[in-house]
Amino acid sequence: MAEATLDCSDLDRYMGVPLQPARMREPFANMDIRRWVQAMHYPNRLHYDLDYAAESRFAPCRQGRLVAPQSFPVAMDDGHGTAPACVGRIPNSHLIFGGDEWWFHGPRVYGGDRLHNHRVPVDYVVKETRFAGPTCFQRGDNYYYNQDGDLVAVQRSTAIRYRPDLARERAAFKPEEMEEPEWDEEALAALEERKYAWIRMLHELGHRERWWDDVKVGDRLPERVIGPHSIASFTTEWRAYLFTIWHGVVRRTDLDIEALGFTGPMAGREQDPVLELDNPELTDGAYIGPSRGHLFPRYARQIGFPRAYGYGASMGAWILDYLAGWAGEHGFILHSNAQYRSPSLAGDITVMNGEVVDRFVDEAGRGVVQVKVTMTNQRDEVTATACAEIELPKR
Repeated sequence: MAEATLDCSDLDRYMGVPLQPARMREPFANMDIRRWVQAMHYPNRLHYDLDYAAESRFAPCRQGRLVAPQSFPVAMDDGHGTAPACVGRIPNSHLIFGGDEWWFHGPRVYGGDRLHNHRVPVDYVVKETRFAGPTCFQRGDNYYYNQDGDLVAVQRSTAIRYRPDLARERAAFKPEEMEEPEWDEEALAALEERKYAWIRMLHELGHRERWWDDVKVGDRLPERVIGPHSIASFTTEWRAYLFTIWHGVVRRTDLDIEALGFTGPMAGREQDPVLELDNPELTDGAYIGPSRGHLFPRYARQIGFPRAYGYGASMGAWILDYLAGWAGEHGFILHSNAQYRSPSLAGDITVMNGEVVDRFVDEAGRGVVQVKVTMTNQRDEVTATACAEIELPKR
């Protein structure tokens, strides 16, 4: 049998060459921020209750502008951060999100702001994986600027590009994997209690500081639970990204899904700016094109997954929100690096646990804690890991 190959020869000519920037059509509205935190299951009143936010340390909230969570900038991008990590043709390939690294530079985002994103492909490497044999790990940088030209954040995304035919051959799904897990009423009620324990932590901290002086290495963050995931919850997440809304952002004119190597039913004309004005349903990635596997199990199986599955960018947001919620409104995530090992499948739950592994004062005199996060499902299988540095106020 011939050795399986993945042709990445076209990628070199794109490395370091900027893409068309991502641009918003209108400024963010408060409702965009509310839609985001609701979709990301982040019930922090700071980001949806304007009366509560007006009592916070964020002055624009007192002028009626909600403050967005640090996870929010990716909501404006037309590819939820993967665009610069998906360039060049890889024949007969597909893509999933493999992870992202964030550096936050200080400015916060508020209702009424407008962001744009400068994007540059960085590099790629081909590795052998159990999932699909030869697999391309491709990286690209996103630079999010606000309307004043201030750099809000940099996101380095990793896309995993692979041959779905090989992934299907290697999948060998068991019958029980094809069906969503069953959760009886007692189990669902127990999950709601676990979820509320983390929400209660948000309420108890409120507008107060989580002092750096009081945090110790070895401290464990409260557990955060999301789910059970479903096609309905994945759809809610999808619609919180502005690019998923008809004419929601300024479309790229240099995007050709088929030219990337996507084939068959996964190569629809998602985000085509011309077709969108004629028949937008044909450009809506929820239904047609490479994103349809998230919401339709038959297409998920075509690319190597047993059932509908969630979005990598949402997993990244869950981690950032988990860290920011614990840090409180006086804390600030400086840097986070997350790797996604497998997607969240319909019917599964996501459980996040974190531990403080370091504590120091940096060169700028800031009190910083380093936190490691592990994301698992109900079977204790690790779906993602992350490590982050968080600034906390000092007494």
